[in-house]
Amino acid sequence: MALKNIRLEVMKSIESKVDGFIDKYLIPVEDIWQPTDMLPNLQDDSGFDQVHQIREEAKELGYDFWVVLVGDMVTEEALPTYESWLMDVEGVEQHPKDGKQNGWSKWVRQWTGEENRHGDTLNKYLYLSGRINMREVEKTTQYLINDGFDIGTGRDPYKNFVYTSFQELATNISHKRVGQLARKKGNKMLAKMCNVISGDEMRHYLAYREFVKTIFEHDPSEMMLAFQDMMKKKIVMPAQFIRESGQGIAEAFENFSNAAQRLGVYTTYDYIDILKKLNTYWEIDKIRGLTDDAEKARDYLMKLPDRMTRIADRIAIPKDQHTFKWVEPNGIL
Repeated sequence: MALKNIRLEVMKSIESKVDGFIDKYLIPVEDIWQPTDMLPNLQDDSGFDQVHQIREEAKELGYDFWVVLVGDMVTEEALPTYESWLMDVEGVEQHPKDGKQNGWSKWVRQWTGEENRHGDTLNKYLYLSGRINMREVEKTTQYLINDGFDIGTGRDPYKNFVYTSFQELATNISHKRVGQLARKKGNKMLAKMCNVISGDEMRHYLAYREFVKTIFEHDPSEMMLAFQDMMKKKIVMPAQFIRESGQGIAEAFENFSNAAQRLGVYTTYDYIDILKKLNTYWEIDKIRGLTDDAEKARDYLMKLPDRMTRIADRIAIPKDQHTFKWVEPNGIL
């Protein structure tokens, strides 16, 4: 049987469990927080006092901080691209059959609904802060959606779920650290926003890593090879595709990444730690019945963290701040 057909059969066999994943890892609309819960209520006169508070507290946050917060927000705002990508994965059927919605498409839509609140929340905060050139940020968001999103997974569900497992934990770490920095500067409102967003990302990470664990039970050798392939290519964060008007993609991401590393928000060591966590949770060292190629893939994955650490130890992070159009030079504190 062709690999594509095997993957499709595995996706169909797991589909019956998806409603259980939704109940366990996602929260009903009526019960989950909404952006308005985190932001000033402008239907109330006291809401304008809170806006003033946001603007005053924003003065305590440095240039790199704003660059990272903008990059995180733009990444969240490009959600239409991510949804269209996931809806095209093998086994995810967009249209109901015999009046029944495909379980995987149900997951993708409800996951999207939760993720959609993140960019909305941070966008409103940045607008109210008065520290950001929102028009330039909005152009960056539009470019990110226009340019598309190709992470080298094709329609392969195995590779895509490795990616989402990795990426969801990475965003959890980034949002959590930004929130911690905000709290240290006395910005409790922004700290709370980032904290609850990071909580959502953690739930999503737990779900996607469970998808992969389940696939390992059904098709261990091909899942191992898919995991290896993704790590050889390197997990490309969505922010890698951001750009400012008039600049290339690579330049903007490198400068954004340098700011994140200087702040300690998301570093190469975090990337390595995520790989270690996935290796451990998926218990790849204990999986039996692998093909020869899959055994070699397992060996590669087990040795990779140490190899990456040796390389990371030799990398120096530039100390110079790049001036982004998103954050005006007079915004440097």
